[in-house]
Amino acid sequence: MRFDLVDLQLFVAIAETRSITGGAQRIHLALASASARIKRLEVALGVSLLRRGRRGVELTAAGESLLDHARVVLHHVEAMRGDLAAFSRGVKATVRFLANTSGLSEYLPKTLAAFLAEQPHISIDVEEHESGEIARAIATGAADLGLAAEHALPDSIERIAFSEDRLVLVATRHDELANRRQVEFREVVERDFVGLITSSALHAHIAGHAARLGTRLRFRARLNNFDAIGQMVAAGIGVAVMPEVAARRCARSMRINVIRIGDSWANRRLMICARSFKTLPRPAKLLVEHLRKAAQH
Repeated sequence: MRFDLVDLQLFVAIAETRSITGGAQRIHLALASASARIKRLEVALGVSLLRRGRRGVELTAAGESLLDHARVVLHHVEAMRGDLAAFSRGVKATVRFLANTSGLSEYLPKTLAAFLAEQPHISIDVEEHESGEIARAIATGAADLGLAAEHALPDSIERIAFSEDRLVLVATRHDELANRRQVEFREVVERDFVGLITSSALHAHIAGHAARLGTRLRFRARLNNFDAIGQMVAAGIGVAVMPEVAARRCARSMRINVIRIGDSWANRRLMICARSFKTLPRPAKLLVEHLRKAAQH
């Protein structure tokens, strides 16, 4: 059985737009040609892939299965194209790596720098995403490798423990909370906050938990790194939520105290995750092994 990449691209586009017309437009095909391609695909597979209705199309169970596989195939084709194109630039391979805010800012820079020094023919494209988004990208084959909080990963995703990543509250030493060992998040949601810029994954994570408590956090300042946030907190501008490793580092040179957050969502474990470690491209496997060794230390 032969599969045409255009057919797979068309099917994914139709699934995402829920419309044969929309799918055809997305990949620049005439509607008649798109309809004929889908019919030939169904005949070749011997199953119905779509349920057609007045308001568009819905995927059958077979269609959902094909969508899952098609996304993986198309992702690997794009990765292959990128790697082969990279030869002309003197770079032999690129690993697309997704990480949450804590991983990207506190754990990965030195570890990835050491890996790149050891592997001069491999490049890494690191993107910051919220852990749930990373899980979805891995599950659908949109990315090979990620570093995400364990609670966001479904059972279908393989994972390797990387580090603890507890979130804590930091407050100026003059704050009434400064001598508390632990607080519940609901106790502080009405406070003034200092936080990361709105595009950060950690901001989305914290704001989401505030929303579940029926409130919206009030930010006096938003900055792009934890050191700057720590300085604002030390000046009494507001409290902040940050990874414990960053908070302890800031507390060594700033007049801030670190208070544990009692809510369960604040106790996180960072995991290296992939759809299947065995099927990863070799450059990604090398990176996984390097991260595994870094975690053991």
